Amino acid sequence: MVVDRRRGLLLRLAVVALVLVLAGGGVWLLTATSAPQAGPVTSEIPALQVQPAPVQPGAVVPQPAAQSVPQATPGVDPLVAWANQVAATTGVPPRALRSYGNAELVLRSATPGCKLSWATLAGIGRIESNHGQFGGAQLGQDGRPTKPIIGVPLDGSTGVQHISDTDGGRYDGDPTLDRAVGPMQFIPSTWAKWASDGNGDGRGDPQQIDDAALAAARYLCVGARDMSTPSGWWAGIMSYNNSVSYGQKVFGLADGYAKQAQRR
Repeated sequence: MVVDRRRGLLLRLAVVALVLVLAGGGVWLLTATSAPQAGPVTSEIPALQVQPAPVQPGAVVPQPAAQSVPQATPGVDPLVAWANQVAATTGVPPRALRSYGNAELVLRSATPGCKLSWATLAGIGRIESNHGQFGGAQLGQDGRPTKPIIGVPLDGSTGVQHISDTDGGRYDGDPTLDRAVGPMQFIPSTWAKWASDGNGDGRGDPQQIDDAALAAARYLCVGARDMSTPSGWWAGIMSYNNSVSYGQKVFGLADGYAKQAQRR
């Protein structure tokens, strides 16, 4: 799961038509790797005066409170205003943009050396689930799709690994094989490690896009990775899905979203 911050010479990728690939059948492909000469451009989002989101007493929080969703100052919500403006030029749903932007802001504070961009998360979100809209689902204001997003069984068929069930069907409804779940398409065993509370409700839910985007951001920033460098960005994307064509698609989408956002 992905991204970067620079305006040098960009790799001119011949990106094929941006075909939606549900990660359950694509996230686990194994191919060779090839790094770009630069990361996608990025654009700024408003810096919020933040405080940790409240946690319900007794709740089990899979993410430290300091990394929960930032709250805008009373009466002001610049993140929502930014998301609405960027949605008008990119076509990304405002509710999804709020999640991607929030994840960048949280990591900007919690892991500043990573330099992850919202645009990379948006590129991944587009490929994985069309920003929570795969299969006719719609993304509600609560950040959950109107129907669960569940990938194909990871049964070892062409293009996918074989991954036996790790969650007893808790997340994917399959007690035999694992399936990728949610807007950012986590397999259950990976979610168990990276589960995050992005909306401050005291729990991590892979179907909830704030939680999923924050978990993806943390995953991409692991090991002091710098997502603003070409090698760091590519390594992050390859860790999310070890496929050159996937990385090229994410690059093209992220670069396009950031450039479109600059025109708002």
